[in-house]
Amino acid sequence: MNRKGMTRRRMIQATLAAGMALSTGRIASASVKTTQVDASGYFTIDKRGGRWWFITPEGEPFFSIGMNHIDPASLRFVENGHIWREKYGNSMRRWLTESVAPNLKSWGFNSIGWTQEVITRGPTNHRHSRHFTYDEYQWAGLPYCHQLPFGDFHQWESETRNPDFFSEEFAEWCDHVAREHCVPLSKDPKLIGYFYIDCPTWVHIRKHNVWKGPLFDPDKLETKAGRAELRNLATQWYKVTHDAIRRYDPHHLILGDRYEANAALPIEVVEAAAPYVDVLSFQDFRDPVAHLAEWYRQTGKPVLWADGAHTIKTTSPDGETCLHTDGKWWGEALAGLRQNPGCIGAHICGAYIRNRSRRRGLLDPFENPDTPNVKLITDANRQMESWVKRMTSE
Repeated sequence: MNRKGMTRRRMIQATLAAGMALSTGRIASASVKTTQVDASGYFTIDKRGGRWWFITPEGEPFFSIGMNHIDPASLRFVENGHIWREKYGNSMRRWLTESVAPNLKSWGFNSIGWTQEVITRGPTNHRHSRHFTYDEYQWAGLPYCHQLPFGDFHQWESETRNPDFFSEEFAEWCDHVAREHCVPLSKDPKLIGYFYIDCPTWVHIRKHNVWKGPLFDPDKLETKAGRAELRNLATQWYKVTHDAIRRYDPHHLILGDRYEANAALPIEVVEAAAPYVDVLSFQDFRDPVAHLAEWYRQTGKPVLWADGAHTIKTTSPDGETCLHTDGKWWGEALAGLRQNPGCIGAHICGAYIRNRSRRRGLLDPFENPDTPNVKLITDANRQMESWVKRMTSE
């Protein structure tokens, strides 16, 4: 393959190949069985009343309405650092209990989808903030998902070479990640489950990671042997990561990779994942309603809209361009997802507080809310909450 990148023609071919494979329905309908060894007292999934749900530790149906990207560093700029010091006493615990938890609840969110926030964007330095710790999740007090850093082949990552899933050092690394992350969280009933890669580059790339290419040469998808090779590669990824988790945590769901819904995703990858993950998770900033409906229709596995939002650009009186999370779009997406019996959650691509990289958030760096959109988002979340109550009381 030309290591300078995958041509548009090849990306289209890879997408079409995936669609053709999906139309054969080769993934059997999912059952209530999960990868969990012991789900008693923890979040699980089940199909009730003709649709899939997360099930709480208490046995109640749950639709996850999650906030992503929650980073306190946005309160520590020179111009606003006094808020962090004086209002919250330089305390993560106070910030989570006095700001994050009450705001998320008042806005209608019932979970934390992903805490890390993008800090810098660029070809030589694209980084996210750190994960929350066990104690920080406890202070927030909401059900949550946690990402496990098994690899760095995210579509936005441009600094790290692709791993060798068959190497001894990869297995050692996965075991370390599971010990570091899963052991402290393994007994926490508030943990919903574990994510892996944010938009893995199985057969697609972005302009900044052309140098390393995708994990697999998409040209090979044109042959039966090539498709089998991809299935074998993906199986190794999902098996090694699954086994590392289950050595230390038999209880929690595996939510797997957050696939990019608008990039090529060969069916061989999804087939390989199916025995080792409980949910198919997707990032989608374009049409989550249509894409998640199609993936559920073809696979039967529950689907999660794990990250997405629409951005509005406005201009301030002084000519500055301002970005906003579109509350109207969010509400329309939630309404559409209610028609999908496989959809078990929706997590908004926040952020909680605007920083200089993402440049949008429900709060600005001085904690002033984006009032019009916060109201629309809150209304949409409350409508979803009411819908869940109606559906589960019938």
